[in-house]
Amino acid sequence: MRASDRFGGTAVASGMVVAGLICQEVGAGVAVLLFPSTGPVGTVTLRLVFSAVLLLAIFRPRFRGRTRADWLTVAGFGVVLGAMNVLFYLALDRLPLGPTVTIEYLGPLVLSVLVARRASAWLWAALAFAGVALLGRGGFDHLDPIGVGFAAAAGVLWVGYILMSARTGKRFARLDGLAIAAAIGGLGVLPFGIATAGSAFLDPSVLLFGLGVAVLSSAIPYGLELLALRRLPADAFSILLSLAPALAAGAGFVVLHQTLEVWDLVAIALVVVASIGAVRAANRRREHLPPAGEITP
Repeated sequence: MRASDRFGGTAVASGMVVAGLICQEVGAGVAVLLFPSTGPVGTVTLRLVFSAVLLLAIFRPRFRGRTRADWLTVAGFGVVLGAMNVLFYLALDRLPLGPTVTIEYLGPLVLSVLVARRASAWLWAALAFAGVALLGRGGFDHLDPIGVGFAAAAGVLWVGYILMSARTGKRFARLDGLAIAAAIGGLGVLPFGIATAGSAFLDPSVLLFGLGVAVLSSAIPYGLELLALRRLPADAFSILLSLAPALAAGAGFVVLHQTLEVWDLVAIALVVVASIGAVRAANRRREHLPPAGEITP
């Protein structure tokens, strides 16, 4: 293959990843618009249930012949997936989109630092925490401390998501495990979603918005990332995922008209730079580990 062909393939794959991230963050912005009707838990219920239906229809995973260990693994994955999304949406109910994703991203960033096992990686971690400290300058009260707690907890579960995703991927082909896990997560959250949203789930416009959130936040990003990973090295893929906080800030501005101060943007930029540095250090150490966020939640 000619160098120009390889470059063209890499450029296209990179564009797919960025497009998937944009869809995901726009989907999060659209989800916030649903909060007045269904609340954050009701909205995440719609996303998980519709995502599960789409993934099950597309990949048609095999249910028979699975071992007890297979089911325990995918069930754990589903519980983590559901809880992580609930915490993320609860944070979105109290914080702007950009800061929420920035704080949440600390979870996989710390995982990258631990995987790297290099002294330089801790410098990237310090830079990231400096960015978050700048984001909450003068105290996190202006961001809502409860929302910050939800976002941080979602970041911790994102680490669990990455690890469980890797374990599930060894037992299930393609995205079969993710489809089953999404169904388990959706069923687990469904009673709480019904309790909080009530009759809103009977509104066709609400259901249409929920389907839109699922398509933007799950179906399109998963599909684009799956195609991109066939052409893109794992380290490059991870670095592109580090753009998520910046893209989230942009989506918050465009979709929700959320404005950030200059220092907020500087803080987000610090976290993005730190994420790129930490991912590069981690991939030098152990390239066979799953990159942070693959596949993005």
